[in-house]
Amino acid sequence: MKQVTAILLGAGQRGAEAYASYALDYPNELKFVGVAEPREDRREEFAKLHNILPENAVETDIELLNRPKMADCVLICTQDQMHYDAIKLAVEKGYHILCEKPISPVQSELEEIGKIAEEYENVLSICHVLRYSPFFRQIKKLLDEGAIGQLVDIQHIESVGYWHMAHSFVRGNWRNKELSSPMILQKCCHDMDILLWLVGSSCKRLSSFGNLTHFKEENAPEDAPKFCLDGCSHREECPYFAPRFYLEDLEENGGSFAKIVSINTDKASLLEALKEGPYGRCVYRCDNNVVDHQVVNLEFENGVTASLTMCAFTNKCERIINLMGTKGQIRGNMEENEIILQDFASGNTTKIAVKIPKGGHSGSDVAMMKEFVNLVATDGKAKSVSAASEAVESHLMALAAEESREHNGAVCEMKG
Repeated sequence: MKQVTAILLGAGQRGAEAYASYALDYPNELKFVGVAEPREDRREEFAKLHNILPENAVETDIELLNRPKMADCVLICTQDQMHYDAIKLAVEKGYHILCEKPISPVQSELEEIGKIAEEYENVLSICHVLRYSPFFRQIKKLLDEGAIGQLVDIQHIESVGYWHMAHSFVRGNWRNKELSSPMILQKCCHDMDILLWLVGSSCKRLSSFGNLTHFKEENAPEDAPKFCLDGCSHREECPYFAPRFYLEDLEENGGSFAKIVSINTDKASLLEALKEGPYGRCVYRCDNNVVDHQVVNLEFENGVTASLTMCAFTNKCERIINLMGTKGQIRGNMEENEIILQDFASGNTTKIAVKIPKGGHSGSDVAMMKEFVNLVATDGKAKSVSAASEAVESHLMALAAEESREHNGAVCEMKG
């Protein structure tokens, strides 16, 4: 297989570490020759790691895309509202494209990208990494084999994790839907997509309820300062005390979240960045407005029903699923790597241990990158598992869910 060349737009945690690290592990398959990243520290670190020429390490995605085509493919990992323009330019230049989800928070832009994707001859994939998960692939296989008869209903839970909520959706880049996108789109278009894939039918209609309940000014302790390090007296009982969280993350998890706060993750650098930086703010005194819990009820064209629950207030960041069929039931937890299959007629219960490779999202990130690189190396002759032409539907479902939530749970009919 030939070595694929790439440029990266957005050298944040997902772009630089979850996806582009594939080039460091498999340098014979993938090489980065350019990067666009507004943060100088992250841009310089990425350029150094990947031996990128200084003139090819720039601040903005548009600057790099306006140049003559300089690689086989582009990874678009910028902020949500920047994806649309980048995709359009990358298509004009003839790049193979891998774009982080969501594609766009704007319905008209989604519909346009969907049409472009259907006609585009090169690869245009979306980072719906759960389709590559051995866990969900095993469930899909069981369904296709008729292991539980006819599928009737699915219960799906997206447990965000209280710490992940505070980091990404209260203090972080996805805290405000006017600046990024609605929570149900940003966090759960993955889950909408998985439901579509498992059910094997388009969504007919849906309704949704949810709110921002906890992370707001009225719930702040009376004397809580704007920043945690401004002498907060509630540090011991507050689960969201920033210095403790980021220092523990550094000690216990290698500092993947801490590195977002500061490229230098020694204690002194972290504490300095938290003094007046966005990640050091009191969670009750931020400019966040995305929901911290939401439920969606869905009916599909083939009669299957489903419920999706997204909630911030869980200890773990995990996905739990329960599939009910006419002849049996499948239950599983993606993070525990075990699927339980129950057969009604025999009464047998089978536990299936899922082998998980290395990498984020239970090995899905690496599997997605492997497929994308292989597709580019063969000039996109095969269809991507996560093609943009299919991914658009899950995004439109998420936008419909948000519309329903904003209108007191009114039923939204999906277009055929």
